Amino acid sequence: MTPVYIVVFIAAAALLGFVTHDRWRVNLLLAVSALAVYALQPALPVRGLDFYLPTVTLALAALTWVLTTPREMRSWRANRTAAVLLGALVLALALTRYLGFSLPLTASRPPQTQMVLALLTVAALLGLLIARFTSPGKAVLSAAFVLVILLFLLLKVPALSLQLSLFLRGLNEQSLTTASALDIRWLGFSYIAFRLLHTLRDRQSGRLPPVSLAEYVTYIVFFPTLSAGPIDRIERFVGDLRRPPVRAAADWGEAGKRLLLGMFKKFALADTLAIIALNGTNALQVRTAGWAWVLLYAYSFQLYFDFSGYTDIAIGLGRLLGFKLPENFNAPYLKPNLTQFWNNWHMTLTQWFRAYFFNPVTRALRSGKKTLSIPVIIFTTQLATMVLIGLWHGVTWNFVLWGLWQGIGLFLHNRWSELTKARFASLPLRWQKTLNVGGALLTFHFVSLSWVLFALPEPAVSVRFFQTLFGAA
Repeated sequence: MTPVYIVVFIAAAALLGFVTHDRWRVNLLLAVSALAVYALQPALPVRGLDFYLPTVTLALAALTWVLTTPREMRSWRANRTAAVLLGALVLALALTRYLGFSLPLTASRPPQTQMVLALLTVAALLGLLIARFTSPGKAVLSAAFVLVILLFLLLKVPALSLQLSLFLRGLNEQSLTTASALDIRWLGFSYIAFRLLHTLRDRQSGRLPPVSLAEYVTYIVFFPTLSAGPIDRIERFVGDLRRPPVRAAADWGEAGKRLLLGMFKKFALADTLAIIALNGTNALQVRTAGWAWVLLYAYSFQLYFDFSGYTDIAIGLGRLLGFKLPENFNAPYLKPNLTQFWNNWHMTLTQWFRAYFFNPVTRALRSGKKTLSIPVIIFTTQLATMVLIGLWHGVTWNFVLWGLWQGIGLFLHNRWSELTKARFASLPLRWQKTLNVGGALLTFHFVSLSWVLFALPEPAVSVRFFQTLFGAA
């Protein structure tokens, strides 16, 4: 998200915050968020793909709404405005290819209008078939859940992404020699997938609140959180969406503070640190341990300021719109142990995995016929959870190793805490504070060292960098 788009989004949010009529508010938010899906999508070398991917995003959101909505609530009359609005926006953007100038709403010139019409027709027919012949039963929802996972793997497994690029280039009669896994960059799909999976799973368990098509699609592609989160829950989001925005002076002040802080973190701090932060190129060029630590520290803080800066911007935009989006960071590098670090770093991600993976797997292991010991259950669930979080960033060995690093660290801290918590509680307060400071330093360095695996694309490069860090190269 560039500074120009942030300024445009601030202006749009400030204006939309004055709209209090329920239907107008939802439909305008839907329209702006749908346009943002196209505007933020980066240009791609595969012809037309940077238009088709946003279109598929909107189609996926609409089709998932149909799947997760009981038949009696799939009323065309109640939801036709949203359906027509989405189709009209996509078609209007497609028609901009005939203008004598380009608009900053699409990354490149839209594809042929007949192709877009065909895609819209297929999406509409699928929606009608799903609405007519399915109900949100366990088998249907499970199949949709698996489909989202498969799409995620298609994007995150480099070999699969490369094959998809080759296939699409072949359809477009483009050169195959320059194909790359990086050709398929689907804006925001990692976060969109979590929202889709959340609603599919909550429908299976009967916890999903009834929502309209406009409310659901707006939740999936809400423009402040589209590219970098936080990962909101639909029940909390819809509560804010249905509540007329009341923006007192405190809300304007909080929004301005978060927006300024977020832009300072991102564009002043993170982008400056990025100049010297660890990456795949300078990792192989650095020769001394001192400079290696400088690169690593720069990367640790660049990652934090970049990510938390975007979160601040999203929260500020949300406040302008009358939404109180969930926090995502709470001074994680100052926490005295790894458990508290992960309770305060990308909090909505860890809460999602805790709710939809860690807790269900823990309950299943504890209630099984063959009872496992508590340490074995903790080790299994923590390791599996962190490996999955690593794979969410990319299905490659460096992220698997990063997940193992974090999972083993969490398990070791859990066991250490069990052994020492009684003794720690009996210490004088000044000693507790001293140990907490030491714990924060230890935790920061443990996490920073794990970022080596996160930042570098190949485990062999990571090993060499570790050797440089500790003077063994």
